[in-house]
Amino acid sequence: PADVDFLNGRGPVAQELILNVPVRLTQFTGSSRVAELLSKLSHGKVRVEDAGFDWKIIGPDVANVDYVAWQCDQDAYAFSGQKCSAQSIMFVHRNWEKAGLLDKIKANATARTLDNLTIAPVLTVTTEDFLRHTNRLLSIPGAKLLFGGKELESHNIPEKYGAIEPTAVYVPLEEMMKPDHFEVCTTEIFAPFQVVTVFDDDDALDLVLTACEKMSHHLTAAVVSNDVDFQTKVLASTVNGTTYAGRRARTTGAPQNHWFGPAGDPRGAGIGTPEAIQLVW
Repeated sequence: PADVDFLNGRGPVAQELILNVPVRLTQFTGSSRVAELLSKLSHGKVRVEDAGFDWKIIGPDVANVDYVAWQCDQDAYAFSGQKCSAQSIMFVHRNWEKAGLLDKIKANATARTLDNLTIAPVLTVTTEDFLRHTNRLLSIPGAKLLFGGKELESHNIPEKYGAIEPTAVYVPLEEMMKPDHFEVCTTEIFAPFQVVTVFDDDDALDLVLTACEKMSHHLTAAVVSNDVDFQTKVLASTVNGTTYAGRRARTTGAPQNHWFGPAGDPRGAGIGTPEAIQLVW
């Protein structure tokens, strides 16, 4: 045929097609590992929408706590975290901790069950690997389990998949920034998992912004604040594919409103909208 709209096959088949047919450009959606491989094999003839370790910063101005807690739960745990725009790490101003935000997120997350279809099998992370990663984080001084961290009860999910409770691990900001800990704290787990930390002043915010810019894949992010000065400082100091800002800010809005990342990378690809398609192609 003159064109092919859809080709069903596994990765090696698609690779052979791309390398042996005169494909001028590939727009790739998938893992960062495969994106890097494809970039090398195609000599750069690829536009990328790949992995994201997506952060959320919650500012000092507290309001609408129930809504913000619901949105945080949705961002981190909907579809058991199996989305490239899932909330991977949350920097919470201490004012929100005092207002009970973390307790409300826990209440929402622990209400998820297989029976009501708000928890799903995890396709790319086994239960064993998930628990190993959780325990590695908990070995960091000052770290603690906020909720989850266990295999689901009374399930029949095969061992090659993950059967995991929605999980959050608190890690002190100063410990997270240490070279021995930063990589593991910012490793994306394609599962219902997030790292949580707390900050409380401008000096700590500068450390938060340093952490955000040290992360490798800047896909989506959220600045949960209506404080204009706070918004301005964060937005001026960070780069992402898409950043949502405001009290209702989220990390997840795929696909129609995203310019996907990795931001700051000339391979970054748009997806979904006519404007994005025009800019890519």
